[in-house]
Amino acid sequence: MVNGVILKQAIISGANNICSQCDRINDLNIFPVPDGDTGTNMSMTISAAVKALEALDTDNAGEVAKATASAMLRGARGNSGVILSLLFRGFAKGLEGKSEATGKDLAKALGLGVDAAYKAVMKPTEGTILTVAREAFEESAKAVKKSNDPAEIFAVICEAAEESLNRTPELLPVLKKAGVVDAGGKGLLVIFEGMLSVIRDGVMIENTGNEINESTESEDAFRSAAAEFDEVINFTYCTEFIVGRDTEVTTPVEDLRAYLETIGDCVVVVDDEEIIKVHVHTEDPGNALQKGLGYGQLLTVKVENMKQQHENAKAENNKKKSKKKALKPQEPTEEIGFVAVAAGDGLEALFTDLGCNNVVSGGQSMNPSTDDIYEAVMATPAKTVFVLPNNKNIIMAAEQTAKIVEDREVVILPTKTIPQGITAMLAFDPDSDAVLNKGAMQDAFSTVSTGQVTFAARDSEFGMKKIKEGDIIALDNGKLTVSDKTPNKALMKLAKNMIDKSATFVTLIYGEGISEDEANEALSELEAKFGKDVDINLVEGNQPVYYYILGIEKEQ
Repeated sequence: MVNGVILKQAIISGANNICSQCDRINDLNIFPVPDGDTGTNMSMTISAAVKALEALDTDNAGEVAKATASAMLRGARGNSGVILSLLFRGFAKGLEGKSEATGKDLAKALGLGVDAAYKAVMKPTEGTILTVAREAFEESAKAVKKSNDPAEIFAVICEAAEESLNRTPELLPVLKKAGVVDAGGKGLLVIFEGMLSVIRDGVMIENTGNEINESTESEDAFRSAAAEFDEVINFTYCTEFIVGRDTEVTTPVEDLRAYLETIGDCVVVVDDEEIIKVHVHTEDPGNALQKGLGYGQLLTVKVENMKQQHENAKAENNKKKSKKKALKPQEPTEEIGFVAVAAGDGLEALFTDLGCNNVVSGGQSMNPSTDDIYEAVMATPAKTVFVLPNNKNIIMAAEQTAKIVEDREVVILPTKTIPQGITAMLAFDPDSDAVLNKGAMQDAFSTVSTGQVTFAARDSEFGMKKIKEGDIIALDNGKLTVSDKTPNKALMKLAKNMIDKSATFVTLIYGEGISEDEANEALSELEAKFGKDVDINLVEGNQPVYYYILGIEKEQ
């Protein structure tokens, strides 16, 4: 039998296991765009439960499961985190009122979680964490006919989950092409294996990776991993430069890479017929640049002090934590209020100007938790609160928020991008009621197309072309369509693909990696090409991850 003490230790062991393997799971993400990373989202979700369990003093399995489910729901980040929280909510329902759990209880509880997870996903995709969880449950349901031993049943769950995970490439061709298994399914298996270690062997797996907790701010992780996890910075200067290749130089580029590895780490050297792009962390940026000059002229140079960035990011992180603590629940006195999710000072100010009561810091690579959204909703003094996630990976967390708010109505407008959120807010009519506004705002943002220019976070393939980590890439409504050498060139290619005769208004939002001069240059090029037919507006968003976000409103 599994009592509350064993279940508590098992869940903490599962959390430790995925925290230790977080980076390996993140590496399974096959799309090259920087994202919330499955391993990080799942680790942060279950780590929210660890904090609650450490403060819980009970040997009742049902109470442990209930505390776990409640904490994970509030700490859920990203779609994978929400699905994980739903699976554990099944455990809470299945073990409700039980001081101890049998093997049959555990199997039934997993089944309830699988049902909840499938119902929460509008169009379930097989070959994902859903499949792994379902097939693990199905095998455990067969096993309980022969045994009611918790250790044996949980071993079957793990074995079936591993077999299902190994089959995911057969269900999703994109996984097979990349030669990987599903990241969410892998994360679930790792958690289950950590739990089995306690249930069967009485051994709690220790966390040998980075500590991940609810207070971690993903935006700072994007800007400086050192500030986020307090890692040791071995070299001071992040040095990046591009060399225009001298065709008369015959020295192999491999020699440059080999030299850089002797003076630093995190070396990336990418080259083609025209340029050599270099990234290195070193104490001697001058030596790195001098070596690069041996291959041609320097076209661009950027040297940043990572130790100073580390301190700045920590200070900014502390500032944000203080800001977050300032959110206090408000009585719902107004009729309608708004909460939006956005990253970047410019975008936060824009949504505030458009009428949002609270803006939750988050987006791509920095998915806020259900609790983050809940706090913002409760701090909005309105009887009906519209929530704009502005990212497809945040919609599920927002939907879970709506289920736990009791004293006001929460309406989720499923905006998947920042431009959709902006258009939705512009369509709000203060003289109309919540029902009519919901319809009008949904109709408005449904006409918006979104383009994004960013960098490749990992090696990948686009059509017949190989994409290298660090390359500039562009997405047309989430689909990778363009790669180029600079953000502005990629933007113009993207705009030519997306702006047609049906376009009525274009918004260009530039991020923290783009200077004002570069943004104005991009605006001038767009106006020269498309300005006769559409209005184009430039916005300073200061957003991370995306150099440019392109919003295109079209005729309905």
